[in-house]
Amino acid sequence: MGKSQETFNKKEKEKKRLKKRQDKEQKKEERKANAVGKTEEEMFAYVDENGNISATPPDPKKKSRINSEDIQIGVAKKEAILPGDSIRKGTVTFFNDSKGYGFIVDDETQDSVFVHINGLINPIKEQDKVTFETEMGQKGLNAVRVTLIPKA
Repeated sequence: MGKSQETFNKKEKEKKRLKKRQDKEQKKEERKANAVGKTEEEMFAYVDENGNISATPPDPKKKSRINSEDIQIGVAKKEAILPGDSIRKGTVTFFNDSKGYGFIVDDETQDSVFVHINGLINPIKEQDKVTFETEMGQKGLNAVRVTLIPKA
């Protein structure tokens, strides 16, 4: 005679699985029976004038209008500098003759502007005072028509 394929362990696991399924169904039925439906009003949450969440709607008299342009996130907006706007003055902070590029700090805005050797009219070196115009390059403002201010 052949031996049964069901072992004691398999039977116990199957019993546990059935018991678990029955418990789950029973809990589901209990939840359905005890469910108290919330009304739409009870599910709403409101934010008061101080930013706190409350169950009562805010007073419409205290409502204020906020212009979306006035909201400032992060760093303050810089005023748009139009490229080629005017002749500016600045100081050469770095210039590498062998590589042919450097940086000029604008005296007015304290912005660092890239300068290439092709944008020079006179040869420059570090700490020279210069006048320049700006153009928009691939990666930002570039100084062009850079001329050396003669030392007095």
